[in-house]
Amino acid sequence: MQPTTILATMLSVLTLSPAARLQSAEPLVLQLRYQQPTTVGATRFHQLTRDEKWDPQSTAVIICDMWDSHHCVNAVRRVAELAPRMNRFLKELRNSGVTVIHAPSGCVDAYKDHPSRLRVLKVPQSKSFPTEIANWCDRIPSEEAAAYPVDQAAGGEDDDPEDHRLWAERLTAMGRNPNAPWLKQCDMIEISPNSDYISDSGQEVWRILEHSKISNVILVGVHTNMCVLGRPFGLRRLAANGKNVVLARDMTDTMYDPNAWPYVSHFSGTDFIINHIERYICPTISSEQVHGESHRENHAFRFANDHRIRLGMLIAEDEYQTEESLPKFAAEQLGSHFSVTTIFGSETDRTNVPGIAAISDSDALLVSVRRRPLQESHLRIIRDFVSKGKPVIGIRTASHAFSLRNAAPPEGLAAWPEFDAEVFGGNYTNHYGNELKSTISIASGAATHPILRGLSFDAFSAGGSLYKTAPLAPGTHSLMFGKVPDEPDQPLAWTFIRGDGGRSFYTSLGHRDDFAQPQFVSLLSSGIHWACNKPIPTLEEVTSQAARYSSGSGKQRK
Repeated sequence: MQPTTILATMLSVLTLSPAARLQSAEPLVLQLRYQQPTTVGATRFHQLTRDEKWDPQSTAVIICDMWDSHHCVNAVRRVAELAPRMNRFLKELRNSGVTVIHAPSGCVDAYKDHPSRLRVLKVPQSKSFPTEIANWCDRIPSEEAAAYPVDQAAGGEDDDPEDHRLWAERLTAMGRNPNAPWLKQCDMIEISPNSDYISDSGQEVWRILEHSKISNVILVGVHTNMCVLGRPFGLRRLAANGKNVVLARDMTDTMYDPNAWPYVSHFSGTDFIINHIERYICPTISSEQVHGESHRENHAFRFANDHRIRLGMLIAEDEYQTEESLPKFAAEQLGSHFSVTTIFGSETDRTNVPGIAAISDSDALLVSVRRRPLQESHLRIIRDFVSKGKPVIGIRTASHAFSLRNAAPPEGLAAWPEFDAEVFGGNYTNHYGNELKSTISIASGAATHPILRGLSFDAFSAGGSLYKTAPLAPGTHSLMFGKVPDEPDQPLAWTFIRGDGGRSFYTSLGHRDDFAQPQFVSLLSSGIHWACNKPIPTLEEVTSQAARYSSGSGKQRK
């Protein structure tokens, strides 16, 4: 193209009207994450994604309750940390032609003369509104059968008591109500007087959406389990009334106190709410999907105090019911130090693992798979993960996870018969008869190993048959042995430093009956923590956590 032609093209673009420029805008290319039952009526879910292209002109983003203050000082701190990244996200959306609606509930009077507030008042009245669009929404029909994942009955404040007292004193000295100190939206969130809207009214927001022919809506802001879900302009109302609504899952925060059920970290509480949303209300996206030349982000936002290990649990075996025992174990034991994603094999196609891509985003991997050759692309994800030297934990059938008995995989599928030797340093060849009960002993010199601290297996009865695992590879450290009458001892649990330097922990225990015994629960928890180089909980802490979780489970928590 000649220079004069380029200049003419640039001038023609610059002289377009704003509406014409928006019509030429590139579509938003988004990956929507959602969850669906592994089979009809199941309580287990596949975490899946789908790609969509959204027309910016048909899209709005609503900023929910990013207030300038709050009665919970930790909530204030997290808003201050989140706001700059959110503001960049909003800029990219605004520049692409997306309508931006600021919704600081109860604070609209602070903007009565602002052009973005006056713009709302000029929007034509709608001829009709959805039922109850002006009201708070506690649930929609799709949630009716679901157990709410956190107890927020006490309000969700997670402040240190002394911090909270000092914060309330400061708010009072500033002339603010310490129970409801918000006066406007956080100043770090910019409001464009030329294009944005300000409203906290469900009817007004609906008018804006209908007048601008907006069918797609992104929700950001706080707090996910309360306002973002329940406001008249929140996820529930919009989803129930036919809008293609998504939550930006890293542009939000919850009101959740780790001292309330299910007794997990604040950030795990947020994860649990996001899971609930993806299963029963709407999909989610992540902010780094919205790229622009001015502010490129190549990763999702994560709070600085969120130090959890992202643990993927790959579960695909049909003999020991780990699809039930492992999620329960994770819920009871791992919520403080881990962000757990369960990845289940397909119940109709043994070669398929829906959602296996989540392994690529994990920091550690737990494997409970039995004799499943996989689609080549799926097995490559696992191989790539291991090659990076990341922690791997295996239980029971993980020793023969991706191999067949003396057979090659069918065409188009891939096996990994060396997985046991290469990843765990094991040597599984078979198992002794199910009728043979094994006795368990701690390996010589291993009683002081951090994984076995305070554990005794004298009265432990293994639920399943004893695996033949000897001899182990160099680089392994045997922790426990099993023995059946008239046969040699077999390694039952061990650690391994792989050739890539990664830590592995494996135990051939993992029968459903093993999970009923505190010693095994503690062993598995300790093995996971060791592999991930996290402080190892004691048996007393593991037992106490299980009891505390059970005491709060099943109560009404909304």
